[in-house]
Amino acid sequence: MPRTGENIYKRKDGRWEGRYIRERVDGKAKYGTVYARSYKEVKRRLEEAKGELRKKQLSTTRAGKMEDIGKRWLSDAAMSLKESSVNKYEDILRCYILPEFGESELSEITNQKIINFANDLLLNGGIKGQGLAPSTVTQILSAMNGIRVYAMKKDYVVAFSTECIRLKKSQVNIRVFSLEEEGRLLAYLQDNMTLPALGIIICLFTGIRLGELCAMKWDDISIPEKKMSVSRTMQRLRCTTASDHKTEVKILEPKSISSIRIIPLPDTIMELLEASYIPGAFVLTGKSSHFVEPRTMQNHFKRIITACCIKNANFHATRHTFATRCIELGFDVKSLSEILGHASIAITMNRYVHPSMMLKRENMNRFSGLFTVR
Repeated sequence: MPRTGENIYKRKDGRWEGRYIRERVDGKAKYGTVYARSYKEVKRRLEEAKGELRKKQLSTTRAGKMEDIGKRWLSDAAMSLKESSVNKYEDILRCYILPEFGESELSEITNQKIINFANDLLLNGGIKGQGLAPSTVTQILSAMNGIRVYAMKKDYVVAFSTECIRLKKSQVNIRVFSLEEEGRLLAYLQDNMTLPALGIIICLFTGIRLGELCAMKWDDISIPEKKMSVSRTMQRLRCTTASDHKTEVKILEPKSISSIRIIPLPDTIMELLEASYIPGAFVLTGKSSHFVEPRTMQNHFKRIITACCIKNANFHATRHTFATRCIELGFDVKSLSEILGHASIAITMNRYVHPSMMLKRENMNRFSGLFTVR
């Protein structure tokens, strides 16, 4: 029988055998073996064999600084990433990872340093030192893990693992308009009808994202077939080339393949759409050469809900509200998931579908038909 955790066995011929992992090929372990007449001797030979293996591995690996390897990792990864993702990782490197570890050898970055780094970001990170959200710190650690894996594949010495820390996700309070608030908002939009107002109505009845609305043109809407095609999104990204501007607005493919979708349009908004239809133009401007960017539309939305005396909400509340109304109306979740452009039903259920208190009460009151309390 083997001694616990040592991989040492006594053979039938009376000798002792010690085994150790010499290498891994396609994820499978290849073992080296040592023999001796006694347990003590085979244990000594096993430790010597492991020591020689470590020396050999170190002699074939290289030392490297975080800055050099991090930039090479991103350069290689950029070939398979969307431009917005490359932009995000560049910012993570520039703002967080390189200021802390840029001049450090990967072999000098310990797990304790990673833990201290993550804790400091949570407490003091951000421009104002107010601390970063756990989700943001998770993204930073994910980038560091990507660098770690890349470095190991290139035979660099790496001493840390991001698995040494687990962050508790913060509970995000999702804003959903009540029926009364939504009714007030729709009444105001119809009394003050403009193309941006129509855009908000479209979002309340389709659940499309703000970036998707800003990039949408009237040609994406088929009045006869009562459907809308979503195939683009608009984002403001940091300029990566020499320019007088720090950022620029770009129209890109949506965030995922599932976000490219066709949405049936409800009859209730068809008359409004038909009255405003301008072929070739952006939906929010009525012009083919001029658009409204997401930040501008967000500010416009804030002014509208203030005028409606609705408590603070960002534009994404229209999407949350649409999903919630759909569940209240009895939509099957698979259809809703595809309309929202989610990759799975689980995302729809966990992130966007939040039954109202009224719906919960109606469900609970179904007990009334089963029992009578005397």
